[in-house]
Amino acid sequence: MTNEDFKKLMKDARLTKKSFSEILGTSYNAVNGWGTNNRGYPYWVQSWLELYIENGKYNEIADLCANLKESQN
Repeated sequence: MTNEDFKKLMKDARLTKKSFSEILGTSYNAVNGWGTNNRGYPYWVQSWLELYIENGKYNEIADLCANLKESQN
């Protein structure tokens, strides 16, 4: 994964490095160090972010359905 890939996924996930580190329970410095000084990203980061983004879409749909059901009652 390139730095640009990471930035795009983070933007799509609506996460900052700080919020991402908090979700993961790791330090901001650890997340901030990924992709620098010839260090790559952990192997799991790309798939984790992709699943986080996908899950967010499903949550939005569930919320819309709940709101629609509520308005019909």
